[in-house]
Amino acid sequence: MARPPQGQQHPGRQLAVLGLIFIILYLVAFFGFGAKGPISERLHPKLGLDLIGGTQATYVASLESNGQAPSQASMEEARRIIESRVNALGVSEAEVVIEGNRNIVVSLAGEGNDELKNVGQAAQMRFRKVLQATGDVAAQAINPPQPSAAPSAPAPGASGGAPSAPAPPAPSGGSGGQGGGELEKAPAPSTPPSAPASAAPAPAPSPSGSAEPVPADKKALIAQVEKKVGPAIYAAAAKLTAPVDLQTNPTAGKQFAPFNTLSGPEVNALSPQMQYFVPTISCDQLNGRPNGAIDDAKSQVTTCQSGAKMLLDVAKVVGTDIATASPQLDQQQGQWVVSLDFTSAGQAKWTALTREAFTPASGDTCLTAAQAVSSGATHCLVAVVLDKEIISAPEIQGVLSGQSQITGQFTPVSARELANQIKYGALPVTFEPATAQTVSATLGIEQLEAGLLAAGIGMALVAIYAFFYYRLLGTVIFLSLILSGLLTFAALVALGRSTGFTLTLAGIAGFIVSLGVAADSFVIYFERLKDEIHEGRSPRSAVPRAWARARRTIISANTITIMAAVVLYVVSVGVVQGFAFALGLSTILDLVVVFLFRHPIMTLFANTKAFLSPRVSGLGRVLKNATTDEPVKGRRVKEA
Repeated sequence: MARPPQGQQHPGRQLAVLGLIFIILYLVAFFGFGAKGPISERLHPKLGLDLIGGTQATYVASLESNGQAPSQASMEEARRIIESRVNALGVSEAEVVIEGNRNIVVSLAGEGNDELKNVGQAAQMRFRKVLQATGDVAAQAINPPQPSAAPSAPAPGASGGAPSAPAPPAPSGGSGGQGGGELEKAPAPSTPPSAPASAAPAPAPSPSGSAEPVPADKKALIAQVEKKVGPAIYAAAAKLTAPVDLQTNPTAGKQFAPFNTLSGPEVNALSPQMQYFVPTISCDQLNGRPNGAIDDAKSQVTTCQSGAKMLLDVAKVVGTDIATASPQLDQQQGQWVVSLDFTSAGQAKWTALTREAFTPASGDTCLTAAQAVSSGATHCLVAVVLDKEIISAPEIQGVLSGQSQITGQFTPVSARELANQIKYGALPVTFEPATAQTVSATLGIEQLEAGLLAAGIGMALVAIYAFFYYRLLGTVIFLSLILSGLLTFAALVALGRSTGFTLTLAGIAGFIVSLGVAADSFVIYFERLKDEIHEGRSPRSAVPRAWARARRTIISANTITIMAAVVLYVVSVGVVQGFAFALGLSTILDLVVVFLFRHPIMTLFANTKAFLSPRVSGLGRVLKNATTDEPVKGRRVKEA
């Protein structure tokens, strides 16, 4: 007597493996990846925006210099970069779409998505040498202190009656933006920062680069500013070649008081030198300039750090010179840093810039960390500028020829946000600050209820038909679908907590479609079993032979479905990716159930008396003809 195919003699082992998979998956779902709270919360998959609501942020693109909306190509590139930044935050199923010709809408499921506020920032990084710095003395310039009626001469060594301008902050302190800090070579130099610089004006730097034609809209703004402040005052401001010295003449800045009434766009129309030299232009006005106001790498710019106005040189290193950026925990300092690796060309530029700042040539003008005679400091500051903000302005204390770090008051979240902004590049379009709103899930819940009702009715019809047509074999179908559902549910919980996979209506549709694939594998196996009995084999020997022939077809069919899901996942975005992922996941789990449950349980059933009964087994007339030893297709039943 021939023996059944090898590998099918121990169905209990396969069932034990399936049980082990169940135990591992549900242990992960209950206790893994930070699970906490009651059981109902631990066994709760991460649901999408259309099921539980969430946050929706809208970014409005700024008009270009000609007054036109950005091109569709620029908007599409911006959408792609924003989507990459959102996905890098550890969320998934984020929907990033272009709405109209200027809006990009980002939708995320759940509450508390504060990280959306930064994904639309332009993230134009520039490294600029600090040429000059002075305090934000706008109020003092407008309302200078009045001398007393009979002032006495200051005693020898006294500082005089005029108040001095506030000094800029020391570079080692925290600054605004993404946590502030220093830019340093890894490991950080141990030289302590010098004392803050004084407000004494340095010689005016000469504008670099060739003069470019002034756009028509900028000419109109300049004419508007000149009319607003007065032609005489504007002409006097245009002639300034150095910051107004309020120490020796406290009233010298009062004539420039009208400049304090300018708006951010109007201030932006002025030259960087005028923005810096006019004392009544405040940091609040400079911060109110449009996004992208100081992005031009070929021109000098004026900006602020912690209340100090700074005139910065042209950008000799830019964000595209950085190969990658990553958040890291400095083990020595115990602080989070953003590590920067430069490209080959970028590393050469960065080394040249730090060499220039560390050993300035004779006659070079730059702000040192301490200009007091007693300090003897001679090194320049280099400002790290992200969009309109200086995130760090350290004194360069060495030539940096390798990996560098931005250090400061970073948290894990802020370090990751800054690294992602640098890593995923600058947006080709600047955006106005995002407006966020809460999205209700009422419609999604109604659709979910309707979908689950339809799925329940469909499953009930499938179960009724399976029991009617296959009887005992219908029990195998029913149990297999239940096990597949339990495996899928545990996988959803674990993936939602570990990778951020979010279940949406599209994902549910993918799981429902996979039921058809599972049903196909049942039909293939059971019909192959009938064919084996038709050919004259007993049910007991027909089961392993039918499996040996049917499994190749089942594997081929499921492999094609998985390949289609993978291709769809790669070439699509948003909810379509969710559909493809759900379809592929459920198909893989169906294969697990086919190999570790369906065939082993059929092997066990084949050894029972019920399986040999035509009324119970579901093999019906085929088995009846075989057991009565009647001719079936010209053959008699015999043991294989």
